[in-house]
Amino acid sequence: MTIDNQTLLINKGTCYAMFAYDIGSAINLEEVDRRITAGTERGKLRHKARAPQYFDYRPAPLRLMQEGGTLTVGSYSSSPTVEVMVYDFGAVTITYRFALDGPFDGLLELSESLYEHELLLAESRARVEQLVQVINSAVERPKIAAEVEDYLIFAIDSWAPASGSPLWASREAELARILRGEHAPLSDQEIRDAVSCRISFGTEDAALIDWHAAVLFGRDMDDVRSVLEFANVELLEMRMLDEQLDQSLDQGYEALSRKPRLLSLPGSYDKDTTHIAQLQVDGALLFERVTNTLKLLGDQYLARVYRLVSQRFHLEAWDASILRKLETLESIYGKMSDRAGTRRMELLEWIIIVLITISIAVSFLPFTGH
Repeated sequence: MTIDNQTLLINKGTCYAMFAYDIGSAINLEEVDRRITAGTERGKLRHKARAPQYFDYRPAPLRLMQEGGTLTVGSYSSSPTVEVMVYDFGAVTITYRFALDGPFDGLLELSESLYEHELLLAESRARVEQLVQVINSAVERPKIAAEVEDYLIFAIDSWAPASGSPLWASREAELARILRGEHAPLSDQEIRDAVSCRISFGTEDAALIDWHAAVLFGRDMDDVRSVLEFANVELLEMRMLDEQLDQSLDQGYEALSRKPRLLSLPGSYDKDTTHIAQLQVDGALLFERVTNTLKLLGDQYLARVYRLVSQRFHLEAWDASILRKLETLESIYGKMSDRAGTRRMELLEWIIIVLITISIAVSFLPFTGH
């Protein structure tokens, strides 16, 4: 085949279409492992040879390989093998793989087609529903949330012809449209913003990260892809937790603003106080599980990748919002506890007053004994 200077062909590559779901508050991975043994393995990250220390998931998610039918999106077909990652904090990721070979221009069509793709959304949810039926007893408070967080990763191993300048530097306009899934040409400002989150470990690799998709150039980029996958799951859990805390705050405000009854029985406020305390504990536990699952302190390059994707996904803003709402929920719990304590003291005071009154009244009664 004759290739002119304007034609760029991908020799080898893969598009990963990921869909993250929340299926419960926690998952017992050991029980899931016992229930599903065929085709499973712990999801480890392979480490770069020059990394000063190793890092790992804590605890490691469970990776399940499922067989399924081939799905066609435009001129691309998915692999019949679908990857399912199960996380202990209640999240599941379904990943479809599309082999990339052919014109580089085809990536834009694929990126645009996969944007909120209805068929893949329905197929991935069906797989999650089937999985929940199998591992239901291992899931704490099982419920598949309506929200889904999808993300695309284009991993390009090799291409031709090789030019003097890096591909990611010479085709920024096309890459920006792929990252954004936008068919129309973008402005210079939008192009700069789309390709601004870029990082390289060596001279022959690069990762461009945006909110809709990421493009990875080079071989052995599985580590980077795994970090991006986890960040996408973390974004879903942060959104879910933020929404959950909004509902908890509404319930807390409602309980706090409820007017006390004139004759309230002892312990009448304990139910509301206990409920608010449970909401606070549930939110704090989920936040800790998600934020402490993946440790990247030993690998400085992957730690920088994580910081970059966190910046693009605004994970720090989500963290700050959640911490603020947890503090507000704790303040509501404190006020409700104080109010319950005050009501108990008032009740004790009234009991003492009544007893004193009865004692004084009895002393003025005529003696009726013989």
